[in-house]
Amino acid sequence: MTTIVPTSEEDPFLAVVRFTSQLAWADAGPEAAEPEITRLCREAEESIVKEKWLELSTLMVTSAELVSSKISEKDLECTYTIICSIVKKVTSPEEVLEIVKAIASKVAQQPSDKASLRLKILFNLYNLVDHPYARFQVYMKALTLAVDGKVTEYIVSSFKKVDNFLKEWNIDIKDQRELFLAIANVLKENKSLVNESLKFLTKYLATFSNEDTQVLDEAKEEAVRAVIEFVKASTIFQCDLLDLPAVAQLEKDAKYAPVYQLLKIFLTQRLNAYTEFQNANPEFLQSYGLADEDCVSKMRLLSLVDLASDESGKIPYASIKDALQVNEEDVELWIVKAITAKLIDCKMDQMNQVVIVSRSSEREFGTKQWQSLRTKLATWKDNISNIITTIESNKVTEEGSQASSSSAAAIQGLSVR
Repeated sequence: MTTIVPTSEEDPFLAVVRFTSQLAWADAGPEAAEPEITRLCREAEESIVKEKWLELSTLMVTSAELVSSKISEKDLECTYTIICSIVKKVTSPEEVLEIVKAIASKVAQQPSDKASLRLKILFNLYNLVDHPYARFQVYMKALTLAVDGKVTEYIVSSFKKVDNFLKEWNIDIKDQRELFLAIANVLKENKSLVNESLKFLTKYLATFSNEDTQVLDEAKEEAVRAVIEFVKASTIFQCDLLDLPAVAQLEKDAKYAPVYQLLKIFLTQRLNAYTEFQNANPEFLQSYGLADEDCVSKMRLLSLVDLASDESGKIPYASIKDALQVNEEDVELWIVKAITAKLIDCKMDQMNQVVIVSRSSEREFGTKQWQSLRTKLATWKDNISNIITTIESNKVTEEGSQASSSSAAAIQGLSVR
């Protein structure tokens, strides 16, 4: 296999054009090939001399893609390393952005051909570019390529740096939406990453605030998807979807109102409400790929969390039996399940048939929960202030007593002398 080895005798860009054009026309015969190879090389030379870098990059990536399936991964990587280096020749930010778009689009165009290598090429291009928005464009193409080429495992680790990326790229809300949704779609491909997928899907939906109806309508399908993902996830018991405008719009939607109703049940109500919903909408669960048995199990745990949130901190076994709709002998089993899921911390008093709760999770964390937290923090602050005041008062009293004792001793000493 031919390998590109740029030398001082020929410009590396021209060497790539010659290499790819020769391969592209190899089967046409010398008479047909030579004129085309000469033409392409001449166009490349003119672009180099006149510094028409966008035209050169377009010519080079087009030629490279024509022969990408015919050359080794090593040769393709070498070819694109030289092509991508064009961005270092350009000083105009606008032209850099156009060149990056041209290269990235072509690289991501054939995801079924050497997908992992193409992803590596995009990463190399990303690192070569200094333009923040151009970097964002490359990253978005990498996300698309990862999904289409089924190589998402190579890009998932970068999601931990998304907050830093956002600061660097300084992109607007529309681009943020595109980014969060693309990441959620990448994570959706891996069933073990459902929690992370829902996290970014929620970030996407949270970007819709006081939008008009037409804009909110764009998020409707993804809002439904987020609700179903939450309900289906066996390890997620808390979310902030309910009050998001993009999700709240479902409540008044003729088609999706039951979806919102189900979310409300899972976040604010108990098993009996779910049972009533299921009886009223017998075909609903199946239409969204949900299983009644799984929903019942999750609602039992959530119902137990709701019981545990009672300020008294004590739950009679009988209350658990009724709320979870289980037999008496299964009550402790569900308590253990809730503890295992880290939904509650508690002790079981078998003699008195009560559960003593020391901590319980919140099913949602909205305005009500923030107000409750504020009240608790204010109480904690007042208690600390009272303790400090008491300590300082005792300290003053103690110092006064010590001073009095010292004065008495001094006087007594004078009288003796």
